[in-house]
Amino acid sequence: MDTVSRGVSLTDQAVESIRGAIIKGDLVPDRLYTGSELARQLGVSRTPIREALQVLSRRGMVIIEKNRGVRVLNTSVKSLIEVFQVRLMLEVPMSRRATQLKTDSSVAEFEAAVELFRVAAESGDPGAVLRADRDFHGALMAGAGNDKARELLQEERDFVLSTGVGTVPTSRTAMECFDDHADIIAAYRRGDAVAVGRALSRHIANTVRILIRQETRNRPEFGEVDADEAINWLTEQC
Repeated sequence: MDTVSRGVSLTDQAVESIRGAIIKGDLVPDRLYTGSELARQLGVSRTPIREALQVLSRRGMVIIEKNRGVRVLNTSVKSLIEVFQVRLMLEVPMSRRATQLKTDSSVAEFEAAVELFRVAAESGDPGAVLRADRDFHGALMAGAGNDKARELLQEERDFVLSTGVGTVPTSRTAMECFDDHADIIAAYRRGDAVAVGRALSRHIANTVRILIRQETRNRPEFGEVDADEAINWLTEQC
C-alpha cells in the first residue's frame, strides 16, 4: 500500500490510498485490520486513518468494528443490485445528455476511452478490461457536465472493482465484454441520444443478469434474487 505525502488533506490522501489497496487486492475481504496497522503502513497518525475509514464505510467498501478494527466488505447480492440500480437511475440520463452536448473535446475523450477499452479487450487481461470498462463509461458521462453525479458513479464502479466480481473471464471473454458496448458506441457517434439511453440500459441490465447467474454457482443466496424484478422497473423507463 502506498504511503501518503504531507499535504493539505491527509484524510483525502488516506482515502485514496486505502481505496486503491482494496481495488488492487492488497487489503482483502473479511480480514480484520487495525487503525494502528493502517496508519503505520501509510506513515500517518491514526486521525486521518479514522476519518478515511468513515468515508469508505459510507461508500460501502468497509465495515468498522468498534474497538476492534475494520474489514473490507465482500459484495452481497443486495449491494450489487443497488449499484446497478443507481447506475440505471443516473448513468442513462447523463449519457443521453452527454450525447446532446457533444463537443470536439468530449468526443475526443470518448474516442480515446473506446480505443483504450479495445486494446485492453485484445490483451485479454481481466483487470485491465474492468478498468477500461469503467473509464469508458466515465468518459461517456463526462460530457453531461455533472461532476458530482460522475464522482458518485465512479465510487459505485470502484466498489464493484474492489469486490473482484466481474464477468471476464468467468462468463464472457474480454472481447465479448467490449462488443457488448458496440450499440452504445455507434449511437453516440451518430448523435442519437435516445438510442444511447436504450443501448446503455440494455447493457447494464445484461451485465447484472450475467453477474447474478455467475455468482449463484458458488453463492446460493444470489439465486434467491429475481434480477429482472429488481431492474425492470428502471429499464422500462428508458
